[in-house]
Amino acid sequence: MTQEIFKNTVFILKNEMYRFAKRFVMSSDEAEDVVQDLMIKFWQKREELEQFGNLKSYALKSVRNECLNRLKHHDVKLGFADMQLHRSELYSMEVNNLKEHIIGFINQLPEKQKTVIHLKDVEEYEVSEIAEMLEMEENAVRVNLMRARQKVKEQISQLMNYEQRQISK
Repeated sequence: MTQEIFKNTVFILKNEMYRFAKRFVMSSDEAEDVVQDLMIKFWQKREELEQFGNLKSYALKSVRNECLNRLKHHDVKLGFADMQLHRSELYSMEVNNLKEHIIGFINQLPEKQKTVIHLKDVEEYEVSEIAEMLEMEENAVRVNLMRARQKVKEQISQLMNYEQRQISK
């Protein structure tokens, strides 16, 4: 098929193809994209097009199929986006839940350890400042901090092991 024959047989259908595509996709830009993509495909397969008796029918069927594929792809993308949003919401819930557990673990600590871990890890004071505030030796602050962190770490490990067992069941 020559360029002239293609122009007179296939390319003249572009306006009708556009109107038909617009019914499906409801967007002028998307309809133009559909027609443009199909025209490129038709040009690449121009030798095969000669075997179709009714070229107009073939072109409109192609428009319909391309539009349905694009709509299906769009639905898949939306579904994926929804799934990602759901995952991030679940992750956020898990993080908040873990945060609540850690706060609970800290609240269960003896008063000195609770105060030291709060001042160091939450308020971000230096060990020397904490020692001065609590009228303790710096070494005592470090020991209380280490013990507090160790207890919280053990409780987090127990929680994670418990949750892993629950998931495995």
